[in-house]
Amino acid sequence: MNNQPTQLNNLKARNAALQVFRNQTVVPTSLVKYQSRGKLLIIGDQSALDFVKRLDGKLDCTILLTAGKGSQQDNVIHQEERDIEINGHLGAFSIELKPSEKKSQGMHLNSDLILDLGDKPVLDRILLPNGYFHTDSDPQSLNQVAEQLADMIGTFEKPVFIDYDSAICAHSRSGKEACRKCIDACPAAAISSIVEMVEVDTFLCQGGGVCATVCPSGAMTYVYPKVEDLLKNARVLIRTYSEQGGREPIIAFFADADGGEIDNPEQDNILPIMIEELASVGLEVWLSLLAYGAASILIVNRGNTAVEMLQELQQQIQVSSEILRALGYPANSVALVSQQELGETLPALMPEIPQASYAAIGGKRQTAYFAIDHLYEQAERPRKMALFSIPTMFGTAFVEDNCTLCHSCVEACPGKALQTGDGIPQLKFIEANCVQCGMCTRICPENAISITPRLLFEREQRQQTRLLYEESPFNCISCGKPFATRSVIENMLAKLSDHWMFKTERAKNRLKMCEDCRVVDVVQDEAAMDPEKEQSLH
Repeated sequence: MNNQPTQLNNLKARNAALQVFRNQTVVPTSLVKYQSRGKLLIIGDQSALDFVKRLDGKLDCTILLTAGKGSQQDNVIHQEERDIEINGHLGAFSIELKPSEKKSQGMHLNSDLILDLGDKPVLDRILLPNGYFHTDSDPQSLNQVAEQLADMIGTFEKPVFIDYDSAICAHSRSGKEACRKCIDACPAAAISSIVEMVEVDTFLCQGGGVCATVCPSGAMTYVYPKVEDLLKNARVLIRTYSEQGGREPIIAFFADADGGEIDNPEQDNILPIMIEELASVGLEVWLSLLAYGAASILIVNRGNTAVEMLQELQQQIQVSSEILRALGYPANSVALVSQQELGETLPALMPEIPQASYAAIGGKRQTAYFAIDHLYEQAERPRKMALFSIPTMFGTAFVEDNCTLCHSCVEACPGKALQTGDGIPQLKFIEANCVQCGMCTRICPENAISITPRLLFEREQRQQTRLLYEESPFNCISCGKPFATRSVIENMLAKLSDHWMFKTERAKNRLKMCEDCRVVDVVQDEAAMDPEKEQSLH
């Protein structure tokens, strides 16, 4: 069979689609500014002294000598077994030399730039801060970094990559920490915990985007470009390609940080999209593109993405695969591939389905649900739910009989998935809102709650308010008004059974009264009004 006409149509359609795509606009983000005056700290042994000559006096250099006697010049500082602690970024590095047995005196240094010539960088991070250079000792590498450093004087700008919404963050509540996915995943150590929220250091953030990919609630949002802009433009790309006669469009994501511009792939139905970092797009983007008509999604690793970030990507791809499998679509329609694999093999292709028409304007979870709902509606034999083998942002909760309906979990739930019974002793649950952060399991005083990952495909079932637990109310023994649950009263009686204030039957009965009746009874009880007298009776 001759595929040449199809290939020519695809090639023509791709060229037309890419031309339209490149003319699309995105909403600009704000900028972060750095100011460098050219003050450089060089960390190393004798090689640090030698490197200064390569700069030819273009920078104000201080040398932190890690080994050897070196020189007694004013700009040379001997480490002398002192630990080095480095904080900051381009234009504002802070370096502390900690006192040691050999050198009892510490030292503080400031620098705009740092060149680290050690075998391993002092600063142990996957992504080093802007202004921090680490290189090996071969002459070519040293010449290249010398040229870079010489240009690092003046004002520099970079985009703000991440927006953070503390209102829906699942990090911490009431002193209990639950989700720290963004903190653990950030390759630049730019995210830290501050009580019940996290903080993003925009000077350290380098746009890896993995924090937004792993965030279950959507509190972390990538804004360079915004998901809304990316999906809007990608949708135009796919639609134009199809309108021009192209078949089976495959979206291939390439990272700008992996090596700059790319040539159009040899396979004529692959539509390349350049993004800042591979990990900056996640599940809601991939599934949306499949819903918009893409036959497959490829995330192309050209070799410069950190292993740790690729591992996080693989986990997100696994979740996507399990959703697609449960819907009856090819599980590997979203795949992480190398540059070589891109030219050698074709991925599994989705069947042709009507293109979705929604706009991604409601945040991460809503966008993901839009995509999933569309794929579910077009599936021929979908299951009722997807069950996951790894934790994810979709799931349900269960409650054991030892629940006292104290509703601590309701107050702590960041997604408002857990709700009260509006005056009735109940605990209710909306599965669509559950982000599986585990906050409820950590804050429950009775350890009565458990969670498990799953995804209900029926929208109404997922969004309905479901009763998790219910108790009959305990009525005040004086006025008959319901004011607590039976388990709460029973627990209170058991815990206070040995307390001197509740030795008499009348005192115990007050625990079975509502607040108003309890006050009345205390006032009428002579012993209760005279605690010393009551205590002396026991």
